[in-house]
Amino acid sequence: METLRVLVVDDEAGMRHAVVRALRGYRLHLPDVEGEVGFELEQAASGEEALELLAARPPDIMLLDHKMGGMSGIEVLEQVVKRELDVLTIMITAFATLETAVHATKSGAFDFLAKPFTPDELKETIRKAAGHLLTLRQARKLAAEKRRVRFEFISVLGHELKAPLAAIEGYLNIIRDRALGMDVAAYEPAVQRCLIRAEGMRKLIMDLLDLTRIESGQKRRELAPVDFREVAAAALETVRPAAAERNITLGLEPGEPQVLTADRGELEIILNNLLTNAVKYNRPGGRVTVRLTGDADRVVLAVTDTGIGLTPEEAAKLFNDFVRIRNDKTRDITGSGLGLSVVRKLALLYGGDATVTSTPDVGSTFTVTLRRNAKPPVVDDGKSRTVPLAAGN
Repeated sequence: METLRVLVVDDEAGMRHAVVRALRGYRLHLPDVEGEVGFELEQAASGEEALELLAARPPDIMLLDHKMGGMSGIEVLEQVVKRELDVLTIMITAFATLETAVHATKSGAFDFLAKPFTPDELKETIRKAAGHLLTLRQARKLAAEKRRVRFEFISVLGHELKAPLAAIEGYLNIIRDRALGMDVAAYEPAVQRCLIRAEGMRKLIMDLLDLTRIESGQKRRELAPVDFREVAAAALETVRPAAAERNITLGLEPGEPQVLTADRGELEIILNNLLTNAVKYNRPGGRVTVRLTGDADRVVLAVTDTGIGLTPEEAAKLFNDFVRIRNDKTRDITGSGLGLSVVRKLALLYGGDATVTSTPDVGSTFTVTLRRNAKPPVVDDGKSRTVPLAAGN
């Protein structure tokens, strides 16, 4: 249960005790807060005593009398603002004039409660204050989390770009300094390595764009009936040259056409990421097999390879952003660490998921499940776009 501390400041003991009695045991159920919200109550008989309590342990909400002997409520409020204390203040006064309310609000008060008031009026004012306070704190928490995620994202991105940029710079320095002599052919490997590194950075940027468009809900979608088998056959042809270089056999198991309502480009992204990985992480002379099955509601894609495989620990984190398995077997394999994250997020758009089963040194099977009838895109100013994914997906 969320507990908020309430400080009641009034030089009339009867008023303080009445407020405490009204709020003792009071519980709230707010829409944006899980469970109940309760209150811990504390009293101060003067503005000076209130400032001492504020300095020692600031409350969450302060019910502050406007007119008191000694320091006034406005003077206490001005000290709260001056000290930048995170306290929501409700002014209480027997002089409920517009001038008083304006003065209190300008001084930093959240709300205004005129004497005499009923327990229900008090509880309603406290309910509004608690709702505002908790919403504000949640917004601050989300803003802080957003800054943290942005920092981590930029840090990881900088790390991923640092290595290829350093490699390209090194190769270009070799070419500039003619370190290998004047024979142009001697520099061909360096040029090829630069191109490979540049292609890796291009892939990283494209994966980032795909990921950002999906998560922000700004990716344009064109949903129509698509035969997944036909898209799979075309995707296999795309990776065939890379597979041929390592004598890897590609196969599409016989089966029925698998038609679903989908964006063809999204299906191509799924297949291209899975097939590219199946070739890259395979062994020379290995095999990649694509199998498509389904029922009345779903289509299931399975891509199996005879590659290096994964441990259970590696498989458990494989679909997270920027995750690349780094070991002796993968040291020379380039990648963005985003492809499988994109695959899973696209699968979620279709009410499905992406999973992997794997055995080290034997191979892996990546399975993507999609609903046959995707929900229609959200219409915004005549342009269709995806619905943003929930955080953590």
